[in-house]
This record gives sequence, C-alpha cells and structure tokens, in this order.
Amino acid sequence: MADTGNQDPVFQIQRVYLKDLSLEQPNSPAILLEEERPTVDIRLNVESQPAGDGVYEVAVSATIQTKIKDKTVFLVEAKQAGIFEIRHLPEEQMAPVLGIACPQIVYPYLRGNVADVIQRAGFPPVHLAEINFQAMFEQQQQQQQQPATAQQ
Repeated sequence: MADTGNQDPVFQIQRVYLKDLSLEQPNSPAILLEEERPTVDIRLNVESQPAGDGVYEVAVSATIQTKIKDKTVFLVEAKQAGIFEIRHLPEEQMAPVLGIACPQIVYPYLRGNVADVIQRAGFPPVHLAEINFQAMFEQQQQQQQQPATAQQ
C-alpha cells in the first residue's frame, strides 16, 4: 500500500542486541584467594546516532570494575544497543525519546547480560540498579547548557 502522506507518529523497536562485551580478570588466580571484600565502581553511558532515514541506534554501556586495594579483580565492559524506527515526532520530542524512552527499553537487557557474564566468570552476579533515565537525561542537558552559558 502506498504512503498517502500519513504523518502519525511512529515509534517501533526494530531490534535489541548485545553490541560489545568484554571480561577481564588480569590478576587471577591469586586475587581470587584474597579475603578482603572488593570495591565496586560502576559507570553508565547513553549514546544515540542515526542509522538510516527515521532509524536510530541507541546504546547503553556499562563499565564495572572491582578492585582489592589497587589490583583489579574483574573488569566488565558491556554495550547493549537497540535499533528504533522513529518518525513524525516534533523535533523537541526527539532528544527525550532517544535519551529516556529508548534507554529504558535497552537497559534491562544490559542488566541481565552483565549479571550473567559476571556469574559465568565465577563471581556472585552484580545487579545493576534501576536507573531513572529521565533524571540522567535532565542532568546531561544541564551540563551541556552550563559551558554554553559560561562562554556568553
């Protein structure tokens, strides 16, 4: 059926996939015999980019590093992505959709994959906390506006 100029908004998930995953245990096996509890550092990032006409890739990445003193127990880097068809949305709604709605869909897959790979590596799973992507998005927007305001 030919497109008759229908301008209804379109938001569809085309695919969710694991884009990148790495696990390193650089100090094994000696570090595994340590009695001290490791510290855990978790960093998250969201990025989006056009993948075609009305199609966008949105990726949520996580870096999880555990250490005992200054030695790494394990380091996991993971990037979960999704391809989304987004059409006929007002321009002012695009950034929140790409920065809030899409990451909320992708993130549970990332959480599961991270917990799984850590558990398969022989450690208790690290369960990433729920994330308020709206608050994260708003914080990023404020940080982007601050340098522009400081230069004026």
